[in-house]
Amino acid sequence: MERDFPRDFLAFLRLAGEIAQAQEQSLYLVGGAVRDLLLGRPNLDFDLVMEGDAPRLARQLAKASGEKVITHPRFGTAKFSRGELSIDLVTARSESYPSAGALPEVKPGIIRDDLARRDFSINAMAVNLDPPSFGQLFDPHEGRSDLKQKLIRILHPRSFIDDATRILRALRYEQRLGFKLEENTEKLLRQHKSMLNTISGDRIRHEVELILEEEKPERILHRAEELGVLQELHPSLKGNGWLAERFRHVHQLAILPSSPIYLSLLLYHLTEEELESVIARLNIVGGLARMLRQMVRLKADLPALAVADLSRSGVYRLLRQYTPEAITTCALACDLPAIRSRLDLYLTDLRYVKLSLDGEDLKEMGVAPGPRLGRMLKALLEAKMDSRVSTREEEEALVRHWIAGREI
Repeated sequence: MERDFPRDFLAFLRLAGEIAQAQEQSLYLVGGAVRDLLLGRPNLDFDLVMEGDAPRLARQLAKASGEKVITHPRFGTAKFSRGELSIDLVTARSESYPSAGALPEVKPGIIRDDLARRDFSINAMAVNLDPPSFGQLFDPHEGRSDLKQKLIRILHPRSFIDDATRILRALRYEQRLGFKLEENTEKLLRQHKSMLNTISGDRIRHEVELILEEEKPERILHRAEELGVLQELHPSLKGNGWLAERFRHVHQLAILPSSPIYLSLLLYHLTEEELESVIARLNIVGGLARMLRQMVRLKADLPALAVADLSRSGVYRLLRQYTPEAITTCALACDLPAIRSRLDLYLTDLRYVKLSLDGEDLKEMGVAPGPRLGRMLKALLEAKMDSRVSTREEEEALVRHWIAGREI
């Protein structure tokens, strides 16, 4: 730790350990931070576990260090923020599962209990922060050995039954770290993959979102299809080469935020009925659900974009009802250059076309407020898209022509 942590953060950890010892309690750095420390990987999220009253320690630590802290005594937790670093301090807990897929019942425990409730051996290690043993590794589940062998291993045979979200996390860690599922872990994952159906839509969606935020989500989805996990979310989902190629395009184009685009590409080939099934299963709501539904509707409209003599304003009329995200998805997914070029035309050009005149200008020219004024603005915008007008003077001339001829 002396080499890997900044000096001021190391001093913070030592101070925390000293205060815990003064309370005759033990304090540990646990989980992903320990794993990444041993792997030499960066990690800005740190979890500290105390065998005792974590909020009390947090308040004393904040007073002694001058750091700001938010405590939640009811849950036995506290949170420090130091620049980019996030430090969670919690009371050691033991847990049991009343039924498969249910949230666990927790109660205070010791560090051995806390590590035993974790998902994989490589996440079930702790570093002692007590002054006499500062920096000493506590590894009751042989996580360090699994790190050396590059294995993802669950802690007990019921792990995937108790919490099937571990199935998706196993694949995420496997591909992120370049590891492999330990033989019995893979066997149990295949055997218990249907337990994903015991998990709520919100929890499954959260795990899918975390997958899509990884650097190479296509690898995780390919592995999920290979193991039959993806099909548990919906039988028609594929993590194939087509999807990997589209994901690479998203990455190369640096499209942000990328996660909604990744999700829409994953669901792109579903029918409207199949999409609604996934939306319900994952409890997708709000703007994301609207975007996915628009994507499916836009797929049905794509052939109209292939008409040879379609004007620029015609492209705009077809696409203006859709969100840029839905259009971007279809542009990435479409294999026909003519259609894709018109989708790109809208995204890069047509949606940004603006008039020099507005409604107030037309009123001053003698157009009465009402539907006709709206139709004129709409027709004027399309005229500009089709290069029939380009300057303010030309816009005004066209409006005077319409007024004089009682057109529009």
